[in-house]
Amino acid sequence: MAKLLLKLQRYFRRKPVRFFTLLALYLAAGSLVFLHSGFSGEPTVPGSPRSPAAAEGPGLPYLGVMQLSRGFKAAATMPAGARRHVPWFKSTSKEPSERGKSRDNGGPRSRAIRGRSGREKEEDRARYIGCYEDNTRQRTLRGMSFFDYKKMTVFRCQDNCAERGYLYAGLEFGAECYCGHKIQASNASESECNMECKGERSNTCGGINRLSIYRLELAQESARRYGSAIFRGCFRRPENVSIALPASQLMLNMSVDKCVDFCTEKEFPLAALAGTTCRCSFPSTLFPLHEREDEQLCAHKCAAEEFESCGSDEFLLVYQTQVQDNRCMDRRFLPSRAKQLVALASFPGAGNTWARHLIELATGFYTGSYYFDGSLYNKGFKGERDHWRSGRTICIKTHESGQKEIESFDSAILLIRNPYKALMAEFNRKYGGHIGFAAHAHWKGK
Repeated sequence: MAKLLLKLQRYFRRKPVRFFTLLALYLAAGSLVFLHSGFSGEPTVPGSPRSPAAAEGPGLPYLGVMQLSRGFKAAATMPAGARRHVPWFKSTSKEPSERGKSRDNGGPRSRAIRGRSGREKEEDRARYIGCYEDNTRQRTLRGMSFFDYKKMTVFRCQDNCAERGYLYAGLEFGAECYCGHKIQASNASESECNMECKGERSNTCGGINRLSIYRLELAQESARRYGSAIFRGCFRRPENVSIALPASQLMLNMSVDKCVDFCTEKEFPLAALAGTTCRCSFPSTLFPLHEREDEQLCAHKCAAEEFESCGSDEFLLVYQTQVQDNRCMDRRFLPSRAKQLVALASFPGAGNTWARHLIELATGFYTGSYYFDGSLYNKGFKGERDHWRSGRTICIKTHESGQKEIESFDSAILLIRNPYKALMAEFNRKYGGHIGFAAHAHWKGK
């Protein structure tokens, strides 16, 4: 066998033209087989249950405003398109015959539709509703967004949006995913959504300033979220409402998103809807959120959104915004110069930075450092920039062990850790940063 291969090698060395000719014929044959398999898929029949045309027809359920029921007894009578936490009913509208006739089963759009139809059958969690315009200044879907220019897929975008409780997921430019509760733009031609997904070439992920939008089927527990805000429940109005909920604004066109946006801008973690008044606050002893009321008591329709509840003067509907409650995390420098310099001393890798973090949260005062580490300063250790003798920090990190350096401090906190673990931690820090790890190659040296 080896002799035969050697003879072939010598033959093609003398006749390179024949070799390349045979190679070209082989590749051409493979391409023909591939193209044949691509064209032999099952054609899509307009108006059939599997056809996306049925989801694009004029009979599509209402797509405008996000429609959330917060405990209405009349929820059972709501239109199918208006309920977020129940399965969507299939649209029975049929596509005009002209569009069905003009469809080319061999074109890139038809292949994308076949892939999209297969995805719907496989996951049964989203329905494609069309191609829409988008604008970088005024987004069509204004919730969460994320990009992945290497591995974006339709399912990944849908999954991320559904996990956060959004009603719609849209893909743009082959790699961008946008989530939202409302579609705030007009339709575009399907031919303008013509870019393949970066992570799956068989599906379309929008185009340039064009969104391929899917309507999601959400689980009931996901529906308890309102985008980035989390539904906390219905609560009785506290006695000292102006003190318990210090920020408020009258909103005649009240809706959940308007109140949540208002409290987010005011940097409060709680948004409470009280009829036509939006109130904001921090959790406190005056408004602890411990005793929930029946949600039916808060089931008063919003003025601007027919299928949302906005509470009343006596019973408030409360949401938690994206704002973090940092009242126990605020840190500052000492109000007056410290009389003693306290060292936080350790061998590198013993957990000095972690100890500094705990001390700062426990005391509310910054810790300092014998060194200056810009990466730690950027991560919130603002005492890092101060000179270690400034006296404005509660203690000073140091790894120095000389007598002169030791005698520079009046007292010390000494951290001791298992030497092996400390050495490993310091090695990881040296090559991977304070919270990283050394790469595999770094462990192969002497």
